[in-house]
Amino acid sequence: MIDKTARIFVSGHRGMVGSALVRRLHAGGYANLLTRTHAELDLTDQRAVHACLDQEKPDYLFIAAAKVGGIQANNQYRAEFLYQNLMIEANLIHRAHLAGVQRLMFLASSCIYPRDAAQPITEDSLLTGPLEPTNEPYAIAKIAGIKLAESYNRQYGRQYVSVMPTNLYGPNDNYDLASSHVLPALMRKAHEAKQRGDAEMVVWGSGTPRREFLYVDDLADACVHLMQQGYDGPLVNIGCGQDVTIRELAEMVMDVVGCNAKIAFDASQPDGTPRKLLDVSRLAKLGWRASTPLREGIARAYAAAPFHS
Repeated sequence: MIDKTARIFVSGHRGMVGSALVRRLHAGGYANLLTRTHAELDLTDQRAVHACLDQEKPDYLFIAAAKVGGIQANNQYRAEFLYQNLMIEANLIHRAHLAGVQRLMFLASSCIYPRDAAQPITEDSLLTGPLEPTNEPYAIAKIAGIKLAESYNRQYGRQYVSVMPTNLYGPNDNYDLASSHVLPALMRKAHEAKQRGDAEMVVWGSGTPRREFLYVDDLADACVHLMQQGYDGPLVNIGCGQDVTIRELAEMVMDVVGCNAKIAFDASQPDGTPRKLLDVSRLAKLGWRASTPLREGIARAYAAAPFHS
């Protein structure tokens, strides 16, 4: 159990994951939280990151900051996704060590696993096969972060943990149709189709890929659970252990939004990985399971969406 007065730095606190971590930590009685906006601290600036961590010397660091996006953004801005994520994690992990930060949690992504990994995907599937080409740069950056954290543990005895969230959604998600992930994009598309009274709503791909979705506040709860336990073992998958097809997801979103348009699939657009379901047995053995059903989570996320009034 971490003392309630511990200095906890949450990087990326304005993003979907970071803001959920802040909510969960505050709810747990942790009041001494350290945060910086991008204007206050550019995490790709090595000197600025070094100065900040040397000054603050947190007891615990959550690395939730990242450049993220959906298939289109990952494919279009490959260089930026690789470079910016490498810089953010390298600056934070390296300087945390030099500043004497003993405990750190690095949030990676389930896209680190091979495209055709056996389902559900276990943590030891890492580096056993080729990655999904559409998000390979992002995945490579995250794999580098995991290995960097592992290396400081092995060489210097640090307690730097990496966790692998599945697809996330919830408050403060990105609803920009040019860069968002599939679930927020579907919510916005369905909302706008309903507002216009459209007869049809186009969904990218064939509708057959299967995806797992976790409400972001569940992720934050899992991360704090591991923090409080003092977990310092190998990487951990964080998910709900269930998946749905993109067709089923689109239908669920349409039902929540109240949109009666017909769904039309554009098979000329990429599907991405055929299936990506995480094996969450390691996390279950550590005493945590997800608690938010998908439909309930979608309804909560839709109610909080900035375009929904």
